[in-house]
Amino acid sequence: MKFGSIVRQHWAALRTLLVFTAVLGFGYPLLVWLAGQLPGLSDKADGSLVVADGRAVGSSLIGQSYTDADGNPLLQYFQGRPSAAGGGYDPLVSGGSNLGPESIVDLPGKPSLLTLVCSRSAAVGELDGISGARPFCTGGGVGAVLSVTPTRVVSVNEPCETTPTPFLATYAGVRVECAEAGADHSDGQVVPIRGAAPAQPVVPADAVTAGASGLDPHISTGYADLQVERVAAARGLRPDQVRALVAAHTEGRTLGFLGEPGVNVLELNLALDGG
Repeated sequence: MKFGSIVRQHWAALRTLLVFTAVLGFGYPLLVWLAGQLPGLSDKADGSLVVADGRAVGSSLIGQSYTDADGNPLLQYFQGRPSAAGGGYDPLVSGGSNLGPESIVDLPGKPSLLTLVCSRSAAVGELDGISGARPFCTGGGVGAVLSVTPTRVVSVNEPCETTPTPFLATYAGVRVECAEAGADHSDGQVVPIRGAAPAQPVVPADAVTAGASGLDPHISTGYADLQVERVAAARGLRPDQVRALVAAHTEGRTLGFLGEPGVNVLELNLALDGG
């Protein structure tokens, strides 16, 4: 191949590179940015920031934790949906727990999805003065799961160090034992025990399960309603005053028919603070 032909090919490739760099590296991002500054879009393009007292306090699209330094819920605030994103609502590690419905046996240092649901339900029940009972949960807030062999029955999610007396005394005529630390109970048949809890628990599903993103800013109207009495008492308000604020910050279904109405927790708590 002649030298002149090589130069022409490289020059054509270089011009193509420069053109696409200008169009896709500068022109397209600039066009998108300009479109984002249009009225009605600029707020969303800038992160849907919520401002109080002249400073940004969060985004209406990302949830927050309302806890003290020890991680205890603050009584005067509505609590959001649980989050599995980092330490909670971390947009840099957005995601869920990746635990599925078959996750019912706790592992060392890693509770099962069932135990997470049970413990959260018990905690919400204690916080808001309601029943936190759920099917397949023990009274202590862990998964009610047995490992059953012909001669031995073990409550696998109740370690002897913390729960010497299992949630069930006997099963099929065999005494139920607590789980010994480090013991392997995989040789038995795994049997979840439903218990006497109602089919429709008082604590709703969004109060005990984390969303896929871990950033959910909304809770259901049912979960918000459960918290009204506690928040009103902590703030010295009448429950009807708090319910009015909940209604004012309830958003309808997406496009009028997708999903369920939800309450934006950040905006509701700011309204309670007078922000």
